[in-house]
Amino acid sequence: MTKKILYIAPRILGILAILFMMMFSLDCFEGDYSFNEKLTCLFMHNLPSLGCILLLIIAWKWELIGGMLFILIFIAMAIFFKSFAGNPASLVVISPFLITGILFIVHHQLQKGRSAD
Repeated sequence: MTKKILYIAPRILGILAILFMMMFSLDCFEGDYSFNEKLTCLFMHNLPSLGCILLLIIAWKWELIGGMLFILIFIAMAIFFKSFAGNPASLVVISPFLITGILFIVHHQLQKGRSAD
């Protein structure tokens, strides 16, 4: 049961974190812009989310590499949002990426340990 939870949890958390990030791009539909301008705005706001989707696909196949990449994304976002220098509220948004990376690595290590037995 624990093995199944550790397999599913990082994937679900990664999907939810990406969806949470994508939610912030919905402000593109406010204002008096043309439909094409709104679509362009939506695409531009979702580029980081699309990159995270690519990382999730990589992590789904190669958990160790994907886990490290999710942790690197957390570090990059922490630096970008100045999370540790007066903006601790941003940790609410970026912490799921750290937890997802750790869970991918933990599951990989447990799988490696079980295959060695």
